[in-house]
Amino acid sequence: MATWAQVVAFSQPLVLPAATEGSEEDRSLTYRVMSSLPVILWDIVEQRRRVVPMRWGFPHPQDWRRPQPIHARAETIDTTKAFAQAFADGQRGIVLMKNFNEAPDVEGPTIQHTITPDVDEVLAAAFLWRRFQQHDMPAPMFACVLVTVPTNPLIATLPTDRMPAFLAPQDWEIWLGEKPASLEQIKACLKTVEGARWTMAKEEARTKRAKPTASDPTGLF
Repeated sequence: MATWAQVVAFSQPLVLPAATEGSEEDRSLTYRVMSSLPVILWDIVEQRRRVVPMRWGFPHPQDWRRPQPIHARAETIDTTKAFAQAFADGQRGIVLMKNFNEAPDVEGPTIQHTITPDVDEVLAAAFLWRRFQQHDMPAPMFACVLVTVPTNPLIATLPTDRMPAFLAPQDWEIWLGEKPASLEQIKACLKTVEGARWTMAKEEARTKRAKPTASDPTGLF
C-alpha cells in the first residue's frame, strides 16, 4: 500500500504541488496481483521519470489473462529467460509502499501479516516490466513483476524465505537507468534489508484469502 501523493512526489518532485492531508491526491492505493500498479520508470527519450500504470503479473504465454510469473528472483534475474532481456534493456521500475504483506509458507489457510516500517519511511520495491502483445489481446499490455530477495530475520519468523527487494535511496538512479552503471552494479542494488525498524502484525481474520490465482487475484504476496 502507498498513497498517490507519495508516488507523484518521488516521480516528479519539481513539477506537481504537494497534496494536502485527506485530499483525493493523498488517498491510499492497495496493490494486488493482477491490479494496476503505478510504476515509476526512467523515460530515456524524454530524460525524466514517469509513472506508468502496469498490470502486476506477466501474461502466461498460453493465456494472457493468467498472471504468470508475478515474481522474479534477484539472484537469477540476469539469467532467467523471462527476465534477463528486460533487466539488461533497462525495463526496471519502482513501486512505492508504506507497508506490505507476507504470509507463512505453511499448509492450510493463508494468514496474511502486515509489515510496517517507521512512520516517515517510504519503501521502494524493485520491479521489472515489459510490453506484451499476444494475438488475442484486445490491446498491448504493460505488465510488471516484483523482484524478491531472501528474507531478513523478522520476516523469516513467519516462516517464509522470500521478501520484496527494497532499494536504498542512493540506488534509485542506478536501478532506473538514470545513472550509467554496469549490469553487475545494477544487480548489486538488490539486497535484503537488514536491521530495519519494522513491525509485523497478523491481519484480523475477516475472510479467508487464498494464494492469488487468475480467478481469485485478491491474495497479496
